[in-house]
Amino acid sequence: MGASEVLTDPSSLYDVGNGEYSDTYTMLTVRNALASVQNGESDRYEELVQSMQIIKGADHAVWADLVTILNALSGSVACIDIIHHRKLLSSVFGMSLWDLKPHVMDALVGLLISLAATSGKYLDSCLNMLIGHFVPPRWVIDRLSQRRVIDQKTDVLSWVHGAILKISLLVPLAPSRLLPMLAQQMPKINKKDNLVVMYVENLFKLQSSPIGQVGGSMIFMMVMERLRDLDLEIDWDDILQDDSSRGMFDMELEDTMNEGEENTSGGNVVFESLDKLMVISFDHLESCNLDGRLDQVFEKLFGAFENFILNTYKSKVSQFLMFYACSLDPENCGVKFASKLMDIFLSSNKPRPTRMSAVAYLASYLARGKFLPVSFVASMLKRLVDECADYCGACNDDIRPEAHQIFYSGCQAIMYVLCFRMRSILNVPLFRSQLIPLESVLMHRLNPLMVCLPSVVAEFLKQAKAGGMFVVSDSFIFDDLLESELSRAFGGPERLDTFFPFDSCLLKSSNSYISPNFIYWSMVRPTYEEDDDDEEDAEIIVNGDEESDEEEEEGDLDYSMNKMSITPKHSFKNKMERDRLLKMPSMIRHSTSPESL
Repeated sequence: MGASEVLTDPSSLYDVGNGEYSDTYTMLTVRNALASVQNGESDRYEELVQSMQIIKGADHAVWADLVTILNALSGSVACIDIIHHRKLLSSVFGMSLWDLKPHVMDALVGLLISLAATSGKYLDSCLNMLIGHFVPPRWVIDRLSQRRVIDQKTDVLSWVHGAILKISLLVPLAPSRLLPMLAQQMPKINKKDNLVVMYVENLFKLQSSPIGQVGGSMIFMMVMERLRDLDLEIDWDDILQDDSSRGMFDMELEDTMNEGEENTSGGNVVFESLDKLMVISFDHLESCNLDGRLDQVFEKLFGAFENFILNTYKSKVSQFLMFYACSLDPENCGVKFASKLMDIFLSSNKPRPTRMSAVAYLASYLARGKFLPVSFVASMLKRLVDECADYCGACNDDIRPEAHQIFYSGCQAIMYVLCFRMRSILNVPLFRSQLIPLESVLMHRLNPLMVCLPSVVAEFLKQAKAGGMFVVSDSFIFDDLLESELSRAFGGPERLDTFFPFDSCLLKSSNSYISPNFIYWSMVRPTYEEDDDDEEDAEIIVNGDEESDEEEEEGDLDYSMNKMSITPKHSFKNKMERDRLLKMPSMIRHSTSPESL
């Protein structure tokens, strides 16, 4: 029996006759049907439930009747009982906006809003049903290339987000109930589809709404956690097959992405999902920046980073969300990120691995961020140098590397940044003078030059000598060594001595967002290279310091030429190499050349 028959049947309490019934009569008839089931008479109630079952291919009249029923139920929610009308509620919550005409969607959404606002008993069910629409059914996913289906997706999600927002405004408790549901319904990593990408798009839409004021932090944590999970799903070690005969700072990774995908189980879909998630995350941050709320969003983003990424040492890509946010607003977000990392490193209340990870992030960020003024980099280096100098003055007689891991991580951070920035730092007398205490740090009996990663130390000393910063013995050469037993000792089981989190972004689409603001090693002009008047010094010309006289060339840097990883994978293997490693410079002293004045 159809909706019209239910409402005009002579057995109904309110017979409006000939299908010409008013909304009031319809509502009274529906209420009568709802009341009858509690009196032991279920016929009219069963007919009401049956009238909500839409058969595929139903004509316009059937859809019109359904709209009438839904509107009547919206005005009768106070009469609905969660026990006696379980079958009716099951029919309502089992409906899908994806299967309905636009005017029917309007009526169903109105009913859901009424149910959620009238009684707290239905709030969770209404929110769960709406969240369930974040991921379309399979038939929609398979046809998303069609314009009609794309428009339908836009319409459905517009209704869904509008309903969630209205419920949140009517029921103050709704956002706090919504957030755990969002986390629970987040799609798992699936190697067969990209459902998580569609879901995150909707999370960001919520984050941009007033709901984001309440749940923005948790939404970013959900996204960051999923990015991390996808990041860890990829076996990056199989992709980063470096030549052990090449030095760390000579490496320019070949474009092995496709080969890596083939060697990774399910790699193609995981790569694609991670890349797409990063791109929509970048787009969301850019939208926040255009809306003038990036500074506010950044605090929530950093909280998610600190919770899920900071101590995840195998992450290769997800941390670039922070890098991109900083590149959008260097003066605020860019400074905040470095300052927060510095504060974590200097905090004695933080766990040792967290402090070491923070300074590794800080060093990698200061080295790679093309948007960071040299003056700011120099100020951060000064704080690190002063901290290491103070540590040397207060240390005890224990010189085991594992007893001074924080100190060595700070020293390595200084040298690593200077490998990228030394030319521009030494060109400014004030910045050069701020590095004077570094000499006593490097000459201290804790021997950071012997303990820190040899490849970093060797490149640093080579540039320091060429730049007139120190006079260094030529015998202090590490050749092709990439790590040592001593650096392993200070790096600990997490190998934080080899942790350079902002190595080149290895996902092509994501890299297109990062590369314009990223300093690749191939762009660095070390101090031992002669000046070339025809070339700009890439690591000097950065925002806030100097402007190029010529417009930058259009287009991103070639992806395959600029991917560089300096994360070492090889250990020295024999006593001869160890003996060579332990040789110290015969003399390290402040240069008396004119350049040092």
